[in-house]
Amino acid sequence: MRKRILVVDDEPDILELVRFNLEKEGFEVKTVQNGEEALRWVNRHAPDCIILDLMLPGLNGLEVCKRIKGSDSLGSIPILMLTAKAEETDMVIGLEIGADDYITKPFSPKVLVARVRAALRRYNDPTPSPRTLSVQGIEIDLDQHQVKVDGQKVELSATEFALLELLARKPGWVYSRAQIIDEIKGKDYPVTERSVDVQILSLRKKLMNRGRCIVTVRGVGYKLEPDDRES
Repeated sequence: MRKRILVVDDEPDILELVRFNLEKEGFEVKTVQNGEEALRWVNRHAPDCIILDLMLPGLNGLEVCKRIKGSDSLGSIPILMLTAKAEETDMVIGLEIGADDYITKPFSPKVLVARVRAALRRYNDPTPSPRTLSVQGIEIDLDQHQVKVDGQKVELSATEFALLELLARKPGWVYSRAQIIDEIKGKDYPVTERSVDVQILSLRKKLMNRGRCIVTVRGVGYKLEPDDRES
């Protein structure tokens, strides 16, 4: 069965570009031009994925995202936000209220399709999470709670381990500080936005020459660079 994608944008040219490229890849596409219509359609049809522009007339994209992600029946639908570069603050807010990914305008149609497929895989892949993670010469044994860097064992605190595991599960994925807090809080002491920065600094030092793989994304948060062969 074809996956159904809802595209929400008030620019007809953007809607047509996205619709054409998604349909070419075999998706069923519904397009709407405002937030109110989007919510009505989502409640009736529950799409497999939503591409949502932030700057909409009337009910804006952030509010639409918040309402969908706050719904027990609809909250699991992946949402990809379309943003302009000047909307960085809104993009961060969107991630913090539950959006799954973001794409900045202007965008490559190929990248858009790839992001949609990745979002669908994350929600539909039934395979269990791996018990060993390996990226950039860093090996994380989840069962033994052990980390090796280029074969050399390093000692991490519980919070540092949880932070590294979070980043390594999705190399290249940018996590906001608020998302990091939600994921790792309560490991060995209360986590705050400031303590996230401190943990990142400590983790980079302990990972030695591999620490540079943890990259600061200005205004957003942090990511772990994927292996070269995966980028």
